[in-house]
Amino acid sequence: MHPDITIPLMILTGLGLLFATILAVAYKKLKVEEDPRIDTVEEMLPSSNCGACGEPGCRAFAEKLVNGDVSPAKCTVSSETGRQAIADYLGMDVGESVKLVARVQCAGGKQESHNLADYTGGVQTCRGAAVVAGGTKECAWGCLGLGDCADVCDFEAIHMNTDGLPVVDIEKCTACGDCVDICPKDLFTLMPVEQQLLVQCKSLLEGDLATEKCSVACNACGRCVADAAPGLIHIENNLAVIDYEQYEFASPAATRRCPTQAIVWLEDYKQFQLAQEPELTLGGVETTSFDTTKYYQ
Repeated sequence: MHPDITIPLMILTGLGLLFATILAVAYKKLKVEEDPRIDTVEEMLPSSNCGACGEPGCRAFAEKLVNGDVSPAKCTVSSETGRQAIADYLGMDVGESVKLVARVQCAGGKQESHNLADYTGGVQTCRGAAVVAGGTKECAWGCLGLGDCADVCDFEAIHMNTDGLPVVDIEKCTACGDCVDICPKDLFTLMPVEQQLLVQCKSLLEGDLATEKCSVACNACGRCVADAAPGLIHIENNLAVIDYEQYEFASPAATRRCPTQAIVWLEDYKQFQLAQEPELTLGGVETTSFDTTKYYQ
């Protein structure tokens, strides 16, 4: 072989061996031993990688569990038995967590808020409809009813009812947040299931302008503010807003005189059950025997 070729080849071979040796030594010296319990805990998790625990996946959650940074209770997809098994394996308490569920901040279905036109786009999704002038709903803030949220839910916790509204099964909901992310109208929010007071509207219109577009819209009348515990509810941008920091003072009293049922008290913690007639007509006088004084103490 010609010397002009042999020498460069020897140099390259020598450099290759040198770098390989350096990498081998570095790997041995800098190698971080992983706790073998991580693999075991990961196998005990549901492998849904839904993110409901706040971590990007089950592997990351398993690492946090082994390090003692979180408790098994944060995995809302696992069964009670499964969470206890993880706790027993790691020698830790199961812990406590507040069950979160997805709530829909709109009650304007097909009967309450009509469509201005039929959407016939090739992509029959809420996101597709929203691209066309914000959608066909008369209320610009309302649910478009095409079911993106139901389609994206891996746990089959959402179905569309006959009124074109998404109904969340609170038993199946894991609060993964996929419905929150996919809704183009930003109508979903994750809330503790025990919070029964809810404003089912996001319209920013006032008075007749709001109710002309949706019969169950908040018209910013302020009755809920007056009937609720002081400071619990306020009107912001023509919409009733609940201060959940003061939820301990919440009661059905705040919903008694709402003329449109935009603010509701969720019986049995379920949303969109059979509609109830308002207890009072617009401008009516409170005649119910419901005792509100205990909520204001």
